[in-house]
Parts: sequence; C-alpha cells; structure tokens
Amino acid sequence: MLFDGLLDLSWWGKLLVLLVLVQITIAGVTLYLHRCQAHRSLDLHPAVSHFFRFWLWLTTGMVTKEWAAIHRKHHAKCETAEDPHSPQVHGINKVLFAGVVLYVKESHHPETMQRYGHGTPDDWIERTIYTPHHKKGILLMLATNVLLFGAVPGLLMWGVQMAWIPFWAAGVINGIGHFWGYRKFQTEDASTNIVPVAAWIGGEELHNNHHAFPTSAKFSVQWYEFDLGWAYIRVLSALGLARPKKLPPKVRLDPAKSVIDVQTLHAIATNRYEVLAKYAKSMKLAWDEEVAKLREKQLFADSATARRLRRAITRGMVKSPAEQEIVARALESSPRLATLYRMREELARTWERSTLSTEQLVAQLRDWCDRAEASGIETLAEFSQRLRRYAAA
Repeated sequence: MLFDGLLDLSWWGKLLVLLVLVQITIAGVTLYLHRCQAHRSLDLHPAVSHFFRFWLWLTTGMVTKEWAAIHRKHHAKCETAEDPHSPQVHGINKVLFAGVVLYVKESHHPETMQRYGHGTPDDWIERTIYTPHHKKGILLMLATNVLLFGAVPGLLMWGVQMAWIPFWAAGVINGIGHFWGYRKFQTEDASTNIVPVAAWIGGEELHNNHHAFPTSAKFSVQWYEFDLGWAYIRVLSALGLARPKKLPPKVRLDPAKSVIDVQTLHAIATNRYEVLAKYAKSMKLAWDEEVAKLREKQLFADSATARRLRRAITRGMVKSPAEQEIVARALESSPRLATLYRMREELARTWERSTLSTEQLVAQLRDWCDRAEASGIETLAEFSQRLRRYAAA
C-alpha cells in the first residue's frame, strides 16, 4: 500500500492519469466556473454542470459563488486598487506565487459576494454540502488517491492536484496574463495573450481576447489561435450537452455603403477593438516611416527608445512619465505622426461614455472620416473609406 494501490499502475501510468485528472479540473474551471457561471456565455446540460461542481469540490475546494463573484469584480474593477488580483497593483510576484491568497482574502468580503455573486447555484446540495463543507472534498480526494495509487504516489498526485489551479489559474493567468504576452486588442486593461495555442490551461491563455469579448464562449479569434476550451464546447454541443450563447462579433463590410449612419456607428462600436487593431495595422508603415525620420534627425538615437515610442503610440497607452516625454517630443517634431496619433485618440472617444446624442455621434464620426480623407495621408484615407463600409451583422 505504500507505493501501490488498487490500481496497479507503473509510474508512467500514474503520471498519465495525473495529467488527465488535472486537465479535467482545468476544463471544469474554464467551462463551468468561467464561461458558464461567471460570464453566462455558455449553457451546460445540468448533468455536465453538476459533474463539474462535484469534481471541483473534490479537487479545488472552491465555491462557485465565490469564484464567480471574484472574477466578475476583477472585470468590473480591472487594474484598479479594487481589482482582487491585478499584477499592476499587487505586483507580478505576489499574484504569480500567492494569487490564491488574494483569492481567499477577497472571498471573505461579504459585499463582494452580495454584489457580484448573483445567479450562481443555491440548491440543497450547494447549501448543505459544497459551500459549508468545501474543504472536505479535497480530503476525500486525498483518501481516494491513496486507496487507488498507494500512499506515496497518491499523496504526491494529490499535492500536484491541489497546486494546479492555484498556480496555473490564480497565478499564471491572473498574473502573467496581465503582465507579459501579445495584445491583439487594445483593451482598457493590461490583459495579454500568453501563447496563441492555448492547450495547456484550457484556452485561458488567450486572456486579452477574453477581456476584449468577455461574454463570448470562444476565446480564439485569429486563424492561428487555438482554444482548447472551445474544442471541448464543440464536442459537448455535438452531444447536445452544451450551447454557446455568444461568440466574438464578426465584422461585416458592405461594399456599396459609403454614408456614415446610425448602423455604421453601432457596427463600429460593437467591433471597436477590431477597429483599433485594424487602425494600428493599417498605420504601421506610416508610423515606421515617421519614426525612421526622427531617428535620422537623431531625436531618438537608440532603437529601444524608438520601439517604446512606436508601442506607446500604436497602443494609445502612454503611462509612464518617460513615455509621455518621448511621445511629446515625437509629436512636436512630426506633424504627420501627430495627426495619426490625434486621429486614433479621437476615434477611440467615439464609443466612450458620452452625453452626446446618437445623431451627434454620427455627425462626429462623419467629420472624422472627412478629415481623415483630406489629411493627405494615404493609409489614413484608405482606413476611413473602409470604416464607412461597416454594416450591422
């Protein structure tokens, strides 16, 4: 019983079983807790939902209401002092290695549970077993592991299971997913996509995509991105066990359309992150040319400063005083660069909260397009003409 249990497996067999078990846990977190409960982007069959509830009780001890409430608050207060686990506030090391501590601390705030925990399970088994006895599930998992795999392997496997979600979800996704990676969409927060092939943490690696479209059941957007969670959903859907409720919006362009109207405004607002991503991509050549001219004038002698300038301008996120100084010098020295930067900022304000009426916003967007096409910057004019063709999906 010390090294072998009821299942007489080799150590390779036990390792394989462990990988399957932790992936089931990851699936439970991303499909049930995240996409189904926290964001309501996915409907799961009651049998599937309860399987995941039971499995997460065994392997994590997490309470559905607490997880959903804390995650919803994270989205509502992202990168502020009220964000439960932002590395921009708490520091990357604390979130990466002690993210679970931040989670537990926030779970003890009744106001968070009351404000953000609505709509989660409140049936007899939740009130009687899962919530009041949430720590007993992991003890049952320990006993099961020891019985099936032996005392030493069972304890080691249990330790990995207990550390899996605290490290990969609470640490890596909440930490690195707001600190390092690539950004397809310029969201108001610091979210990033860690890797394009999101197959290790159930698709959660595509964190910037998720923050751009939080109510989407699918996290992959580009052709080269893979969301393992979405693959699970497709299989469950084929079996009649899941139903995605919402997906990332798709851009629809009407070639015959050239007049800015209310439909154009709504289509642009719906696809606002794609619009800014397209703007950055369309203006890349113009930006690169202007930055190269500034380097020739020796305003920015080193390539590192030039990269910081390009990143600050294309993202529209000028944070540090050093970046502010770099951008100010660049815009003062290059009227063309100043136009590109100003037009991006004006476009982004189109869908921000405003006291302007719909008619006024439409007029504002028309004026933006007229000025873009009269700017003398070819890429800007072409982008404006494309913007006019946005239509309701």
